[in-house]
Amino acid sequence: MIYSFNDFVPVVHPSSFIHPQACITGNVIIGKNVYVGPGAALRGDWGKIIVEDGCNIQENCTVHMFPGVTTILKEAAHIGHNAVIHGATIGKNCLVGMSVVIMDNVVLGDECIVGALSFIKANEIFEARSLIVGNPAKKIKEVSDEMIAWKTQGTQLYQALPQQMFATLKECEPLSEEPADRKEQEKIYDVWKK
Repeated sequence: MIYSFNDFVPVVHPSSFIHPQACITGNVIIGKNVYVGPGAALRGDWGKIIVEDGCNIQENCTVHMFPGVTTILKEAAHIGHNAVIHGATIGKNCLVGMSVVIMDNVVLGDECIVGALSFIKANEIFEARSLIVGNPAKKIKEVSDEMIAWKTQGTQLYQALPQQMFATLKECEPLSEEPADRKEQEKIYDVWKK
């Protein structure tokens, strides 16, 4: 669902997929090949939200801010299920794990990885390629080339997902049992079996 607010109409590039059960409100700018999952809420009522090309914002995420603040998700940022981003800047090719909370004025440098369930308190700044975990979160080591390659590969699946959704997503009634001829998932998903 897309809503204008205070004369601000969200801007969404046509290549991006916003799930019908997501909610985009007000001063929100969404770039190319972005995926926004069901239950996600991006509320640009008191400030602005910029979602750059190739980002994904998964199910039940919240993106918001204090008045006058711009929240930025830079290119290829990957925001895991149920995360909250409030008035922060997330660097290019970062991975924010599931149920992470990132508070106001946080800045993540490019290619950071934030572990699931972490809490990053307001005004924290992390340099590029920091591996960040805990509550309160802290840097525990550098992100390796192997870790960022794995993250980038996973994000590429989400960058392809908008076009797949446009092509195949349909509301339907469920079957009462699994058909004998049900096809297997595509091999592209094997990256996650390692």
